[in-house]
Amino acid sequence: MQRVLKKGLTGFDLKYLALIFMVLDHIYYFFGFTGKVPIVFSWVGRLSAPLFLFCFIEGFKHTHDRRKYFLKIYLIAAFMGAIQFGFYNVLSPFVRGDGFFPENAMLSSFAILFVVMQGIEWIKEKRFLIGFAAAILPIIAPFLMNVFIYSPFIKTDNSTGLWITNLINFTILPMHSFIKDGGTATLIEGLVIYLFSNCKNQRIRIFAYAIVEMLIGIVAVKLAGMPFNTDTLFFKLYDWISVFSIIFLLCYNGSRGKGNARFFYWFYPVHIYFLYGISIAIYMVTK
Repeated sequence: MQRVLKKGLTGFDLKYLALIFMVLDHIYYFFGFTGKVPIVFSWVGRLSAPLFLFCFIEGFKHTHDRRKYFLKIYLIAAFMGAIQFGFYNVLSPFVRGDGFFPENAMLSSFAILFVVMQGIEWIKEKRFLIGFAAAILPIIAPFLMNVFIYSPFIKTDNSTGLWITNLINFTILPMHSFIKDGGTATLIEGLVIYLFSNCKNQRIRIFAYAIVEMLIGIVAVKLAGMPFNTDTLFFKLYDWISVFSIIFLLCYNGSRGKGNARFFYWFYPVHIYFLYGISIAIYMVTK
């Protein structure tokens, strides 16, 4: 603790903290059905995504090869999206007995955010055509997809067209509003952090994120038509707890630190499917 107060936290420090919080969250996510894992695991897990998101944006700003950085995220996201899509089809025998299967797609959310941020960078460079296309199309894509593809396919009962479109949405062309793990909220939060990154006082972006996160939490409760009470805020719609991640973000000292970046890319999908496999085994034994 003394070292943190004196030197602060590096980028890798934040990532390792986020990883610990993420594992706790996923332990609840995969094993909550047993009734043995306390919900506090998920509360603590809410701190994970903002820390990873913050580090992702820092990586975008400082990487020497954005194309390579994007491809790492995009390819893993597409791979995981293909598996998620498979659970609705060819992998349906591997769906857990209660109908549960992993829908973790945070990297897809990051990939969409990356394209939008890169578009803004191109606009700054006065490459307006490609810049506006990259910055705007990923944001309005769900609307365009629904109006021009989904609705016509549904009206004509084109099951093949819907199947192909869903496969595309899960893999090569993810839509932020279709993603349950992050999605639109992550896109908004990420853009706030990114757009405030050039402020002289770097803490402004962290407080801006906190304000937006609380507003998103309020909107979520309103849209769900639920009352603002303890049950709603701590047991049903508790994503707002992620605002406490600013405690760690405010300790960020601006340095990358030391660590193995590849470890995080591979740990994410591997631990998800590992935990899911164990959850299937436990379900079969207990049910």
